[in-house]
Amino acid sequence: MGKIAFVFAGQGAQYSGMGKSLYEASQAVKNLYDTAENIRKGTMAQSFEGSPDDLKKTENTQPCLFLADLAAAVALDEAGIKADGVAGFSLGEIAALAFAKTYSYEDGFKIVCERGKLMGAASSAEETAMCAVLKLEREDVINLAAKYDRLYAVNYNCPKQTVVSGLKSSIDEFSKEVSEKGGRCVPLATSGAFHSPFMSEAAEKFAEYLKNFTLKTPGIPVYSNPTAKPYEGEVIDTLGKQMCSPVKWEDTVRNMIADGFDTFIEVGAGKTLSGLIKKTSSEVKVYNVDTADDLAATVKAVKENA
Repeated sequence: MGKIAFVFAGQGAQYSGMGKSLYEASQAVKNLYDTAENIRKGTMAQSFEGSPDDLKKTENTQPCLFLADLAAAVALDEAGIKADGVAGFSLGEIAALAFAKTYSYEDGFKIVCERGKLMGAASSAEETAMCAVLKLEREDVINLAAKYDRLYAVNYNCPKQTVVSGLKSSIDEFSKEVSEKGGRCVPLATSGAFHSPFMSEAAEKFAEYLKNFTLKTPGIPVYSNPTAKPYEGEVIDTLGKQMCSPVKWEDTVRNMIADGFDTFIEVGAGKTLSGLIKKTSSEVKVYNVDTADDLAATVKAVKENA
């Protein structure tokens, strides 16, 4: 068996009830949520009982999903499944860095709360949106998006799936041309134009906020969204730019496979990353942990294949 990677889910995967069964099943997860609740009152209620509209608000989504992601990783670790390296999709990278001991879980929660506020405020400045483009090649999407006003190809998810981010009016027109070229646009459950220049001012404020914390070298490799390679040097430099830089997810997965990772466990809400990884490579094992039942099944399967 090669290396095991934990991959942390990103914004858009959130749902009401995420994290609850793990909270009820694991003492370590309970401690995680209880600590977070003392920092940001109401987070547990939003996570376990919040409405879809409440959870779509970036300032709520990010703290809640951070905990759901980290809860699954903590529960796996508690059950004896150890990660040799990690990666996170957008928001998931904040949880991945916490799990890799770049900062404490408590500091990570404070960091993600501020990140959510900043990105939420940036999202409200103009009417923006994101959508995933299916069936078209990456370069075709990049070139097509460039024709439209303030529209950017930002997330390179897997073969023939690229996300664009920008003005909603541009996305509406862009979607029509995508259809004409045989592609399909799927709107994403996000509230703004993330990973684009629309987030530049928020990114500058976030980088300044990060100076309040001690960011250590990760204890295990953390593959970065902007570079698709493990963090090197000053973490704050890359992390500060992350929210306005593209997510090179397909490249990240390919680099991890080249580095010896053959088992990927998605931690957090949903199975979005699991699907992207399977579309990128058919030669790796992919599992997910979202609930206590998922945890039991994944622990059993990984130990049997060890």
